[in-house]
Amino acid sequence: MSERRGLFVIAIDGPAASGKSSTAQWVAQRLGFRHVDSGALYRAATAAQLRRGIPEDSWTEDQVCEAARSTRLMPRGTSFTPVIEGSVVDDELRGGEVTRLVSRVARMPRVREWVNARVREAAQHHDVVVDGRDMGTAVFPDATLKVFLVADPWERARRRLVQQLGRMPSDIEIAEETDRLVQRDARDATQTAQAKDAVLIDTTYLTQEEQVERIVALATAVTQRENTTSDVDDGLERG
Repeated sequence: MSERRGLFVIAIDGPAASGKSSTAQWVAQRLGFRHVDSGALYRAATAAQLRRGIPEDSWTEDQVCEAARSTRLMPRGTSFTPVIEGSVVDDELRGGEVTRLVSRVARMPRVREWVNARVREAAQHHDVVVDGRDMGTAVFPDATLKVFLVADPWERARRRLVQQLGRMPSDIEIAEETDRLVQRDARDATQTAQAKDAVLIDTTYLTQEEQVERIVALATAVTQRENTTSDVDDGLERG
């Protein structure tokens, strides 16, 4: 990208399984930014709480917040990865129990505050692409570029199952997953609102490469526009 002044934040929001994280990671690689996946922090908090062996019907917000404090973000390659008690736990974060309970954890206000604070910290010293919940609204209301990804629930379910199963799912499997996603959309509605100044991209009929190209083009256009404005301002000051 062309040189610009200040840190660049690309905030990517959207419903579950809209491809936020994988697209954000690819965009970060293309632009030389770092990727920050806020969803991984919610998963880490959930996994840390599960490690305590407390029955899930007895979980309290205080308990989950305390468990979350045993996790942190560690730079790795072009991104950040959560660690629990000093250990990288990628497989644990994608486990079935974490996946089932993470939405519940993410609705806890103080857990959300903790996650958002960690994401902001990660963005203090790097140009970043961040994705997750509330990124373009509550977390980075002044983000340089905001993108909101959407896709048809059936297509989101198909993509998720292909990723999980490593094969093409049956229509019955897709229908069951679609129902789960629609229910999750309803639970997560207040946390996946589109920022008024976000660019909406419907990915239903786009390949992931096409999604990435669109976001990279938007980021490049923002940089060129800001550099042009800065050059004009500098000229006026010298004049």
